[in-house]
Parts: sequence; C-alpha cells; structure tokens
Amino acid sequence: MKLNNTNINSKANFGPLKTLMHYLWERQGKNMRFRMLSALAFLLISKIFNVYAPVYYKKAVDALSINVGDLGLIIMPLGTILAYGAARIGAQLFNEVKDMLFVRVEHRAIRQIALETFEYLHALSLRFHLDRKTGGLSRSIERGTNAIETLLRFMIFNILPTIFEIIMVSVVLSTIYTPSFALVTLSTLAIYITFTISLTEYRTNFVRKMNQTDTEANTKAVDSLLNYETVKYFNNEKHEAARYDASLEQYEIAAVKSKQIMSVLNIGQGIIISLGLIIIMFMAASQVASSKMSVGDFVLVNTYLIQLYLPLNILGFAYREIKLSLINMEQMFLLFKEPQEVIDPKQSKELTIKDGTIIFKNVSFSYTAERQILNNISFEIPAGKTLAIVGPSGAGKSTISRLLFRFYDVVKGRILIDGRDIRETTQSSLRKAIGIVPQDTVLFNDTIYYNISYGRPQADKDEVIKAAKLAKIHDFIMQTPDQYLTTVGERGLKLSGGEKQRIAIARTLLKKPKIFLFDEATSALDTHTEKTIQENLREVSKGHTTIIIAHRLSTVVDADEILVIDQGKIIERGIHSQLLKKRGLYAQMWKRQLESK
Repeated sequence: MKLNNTNINSKANFGPLKTLMHYLWERQGKNMRFRMLSALAFLLISKIFNVYAPVYYKKAVDALSINVGDLGLIIMPLGTILAYGAARIGAQLFNEVKDMLFVRVEHRAIRQIALETFEYLHALSLRFHLDRKTGGLSRSIERGTNAIETLLRFMIFNILPTIFEIIMVSVVLSTIYTPSFALVTLSTLAIYITFTISLTEYRTNFVRKMNQTDTEANTKAVDSLLNYETVKYFNNEKHEAARYDASLEQYEIAAVKSKQIMSVLNIGQGIIISLGLIIIMFMAASQVASSKMSVGDFVLVNTYLIQLYLPLNILGFAYREIKLSLINMEQMFLLFKEPQEVIDPKQSKELTIKDGTIIFKNVSFSYTAERQILNNISFEIPAGKTLAIVGPSGAGKSTISRLLFRFYDVVKGRILIDGRDIRETTQSSLRKAIGIVPQDTVLFNDTIYYNISYGRPQADKDEVIKAAKLAKIHDFIMQTPDQYLTTVGERGLKLSGGEKQRIAIARTLLKKPKIFLFDEATSALDTHTEKTIQENLREVSKGHTTIIIAHRLSTVVDADEILVIDQGKIIERGIHSQLLKKRGLYAQMWKRQLESK
C-alpha cells in the first residue's frame, strides 16, 4: 500500500464511515452514547425552531401592513416580534448546546483512533517501516485524523440537518400554500445540488492532485532536512531545491485550476438561486395581487428559500471535504490491514531470564526469496559468556541482532533463550531482557537527560547520572550550558558521533538488561575513549550473556568465542589466538587492520 492519493479510487468508499460510527457508538460508554443522542435531539429541536421562525416573521409583516384609523397608526405586533426573536434565539441556543455535548464524543473518537493507529504502527514489523517514507506516512495519518473532524462537522451537522430542514420546509409550504411553491423550491435546490456536485466532482481531481503533490513535497522536504549533512557533503542544495520545487510546481498548477473551477461554481450557484428566487417572487406576487396571499406570505416563501440557500452555499466545499475525508480516512484505516508480520501467539508467556543461555539452532533467514542472508547457522552462548561475531559487510551480522530482538521471525530453525523458543515468548518481555548499543545511534530531538532516561523512564536522576558516568559522557554534559537539559537536535545532529554513541551506551546501561548486545558500540570513539569504555562495558556486562558484533577486531580479542561469518555462513569459530593460527579470513582481517594503523 502506498500512502498517497494516486492509489485511491476517485469514488469515495463509505466503509470508513462505518468504521467511524463503530468508534462513535460501539466503542463509547453509556455517558458518551447519551451525549450523542442528546446532541442529535438538540439538533432536531434547533431545526424545528429554525423552520418555524419565518412564520412569526410573516405574522409580524402582516400585522405591520394593517393601518388603523385616519392617522395611519400601526399596531405594534410586540408578541409576534418577541416570538420571532425567541425562535431565532432557540435555534441558536440548541445548536450551540448540541455542539457542546457532541464535541467530547467527537474528540474522544479521534483520540481513540489516533492512539490505536499509533500503537498499530509500532506493532508492525521492521520490514514495513523500512519500506515506508516517514514524511508521507505521518502526513497520511495527520490527514486521516483531521478528516474525522471534517466529516462529522459537514455530514452530521451540515448536510443531514439541511436535508431535514428542506423536508420540513416543503411540508410547511405544501400545507400553508399550494404544492407548486414546494415544487419550485425543491426543483431549484435539486438543480443547485446537481450542478454543485457535478462541478465539484470535476474539481476534486485537481484537489486530489494537490494532495498528492503536497505529500511528495513534504516527503522530499523531510528526507532532505533529515539528511542535512549529506546534502552539504555533496553540495546538492540546488539539486534538493529543484526536486522540491518540481513538486511545488505541480501543486501550483493543480491549485490554480482548482481555484478557477471554484469561481465558476460560485457564479453558477448564484445564478441558480437567483432564478429560483425570481420564480418564487413572481408566483408569490401574483398571489398577493389577487389577494390570495398577504405581504407576509410573500416574505415567508422568499425567506425559506434564502434560509435553505445559506447552508447549501457551502455544499460544493462540504461535498468535496466529505469525499476527501472518506478517502483520507480510508488511507489511514488501510494501515490496519497491513499484516503484523511478527505476532505473539495466544499461548505466549513472559520471558524470565534465569541463566541467559542463547542458542541459535539451524537458523536460516532471508528478507526476500531472491537473497539468502543466513544459511543454517548454529551456535551457543553459555550463560554469562561473551560471543563476538565478525565478518565483512553484508555477511549477516546485524541480521542476527534483529532476529534476536524478533524484529523478524526466522524462516527456518529456532532461537532459544534458556531453552525456550523466543517465538513462544512475548515480544515485550524479550526486548525488555536485552539491551543494545547499535552502530547507527538515533536520538530523540529532546534533552540529553530524556535520551539517557529513555533506557528506563522510571529511573531517578542519580541513576541517570551514574549511567552517564559509566559511559564517560558525564563530564562532557556538565560542560554544556544547559547540562543534562541540553537538547540534542533532530536525530542528535548537535552532537558528534562519539557523543551520540556514549549517550546510547548510557541509555543501555540504565536499562540494566540481562543480555547485552553491542553492535559496533564503540566504532565512533577515539582509541583512548574506546579502551576506557570497553573496560566499563566489560565490567558492567560481567556475568551477563553478551554478544558483540564488530568490524574493529581489537574490540573482540577477549571474547570467549568468536564467530567469523561470510555470506550467511559460519566459516570459522574459536578464540582470538586460535583463529590467528588458522590463517583464514579472520587472520586476514586482523592483518589488514594492523597494517591500516
């Protein structure tokens, strides 16, 4: 599924409306349901007042049209005027009370949907997120949640009440006068609605193009800004600006067409309503001339048509917004149809680490059928021991860490911790037991304190500072103007690679996991700092099962066992001295690294 409007059929699917009603009604408690029913009741009462108000207006006009005596004094229809005012106030009052009652139901539903979407996205596999562009994804979710509010505002509190009002007005006109007045009114409105929907349908194609190019522009902007340094390294500011402007240009073309059609729509709507008013006025005037109707009746039929026209004045906009809201909601709800690749089985249990023995047994894995990443590898890490995994780039080293965290499930074989297949444990308890320091450290755009405490949010300040000291980052933090409240910038852009990596180390140390996984954990550090932190990591991970994935072989010489992986297979294994004696790939890598110093 691609998150843009090009994949959405031009015809709105009303399935999202059914889903929305599920959240508005079935997912709400009794209090919220009562609020919703009360809001609808007040809406109907408001429309009844709205329809009946012009009747008092008519009576006031008729009363003022009667002269008394030679002096031409006019009897003031005070009661009728007060009744008219009360009807108008009642219509406004009940409409506002309706809004006050329904707003909590509306935003509770929006909150529930947004939260469930957010949680579901986190439940999707790493494969899904690697295939998606974050800028376009976030934009689609934003549009989807905004669409809910738009849909409710226009459909439930604009279109449906207006239809109810049209029916009531038609009944009143047919009852008080001849059906011809109701027929002209309904015909005018029918032509108006048909014209509006037809032209809006055509305009929607350009609005859809605007949405598509807006998403593209936003995605390009986000990608470019997130990769600010890369843009600068290659001096590609003009290239990025040109790519961004290409989307903006397409947006401009579509926006101009959309605005021009909107102007034609407004002109056509005005002509249709004006013609309808002229016909109604001629009909009413002839009835007044023949004394079959009063001046008040003349005013009443015109007032009704104008009164109906006012909410329908935004029909084109409302129709387009409703249709696009359904499309945008459909895009968001389609996320729930994305398969959860890694799922906890119903019988899964919490993982409780006793010893921490890890076994990879005949494990095979591939991201795609065309390329095998791991091919029938087996190894065991006894409790409290350290295993190092080395090999050339693309050999499958980092895939092992992803499988251990269950970002993916193995294609064949089993991964066991303390004899239990990790697929039979909950993902939450599994990931709670493992702490990782990744090679590519990504920090939140927040304070240093927040990024360290992320390892264990409930930790107190002293524990955070202790973790920072163990990671040799405390002194640096204290030298910054805001110390632990210093913001690190987008993806930690304000910090050096080494500083980011030490914060990542502190974050993992604070987590206090049972199993440690270091994926090139010290690759961004200088030699002196690297040795110091390695000593600290060895001390902290002492007695814990530890996996070290490394390219720099000096970091693994003390490991209890070293695996050499190439093309998804274990080709050598042993301790440092044994592997050097074998004069194989490990010895060659060691020699190259010594020569490069």
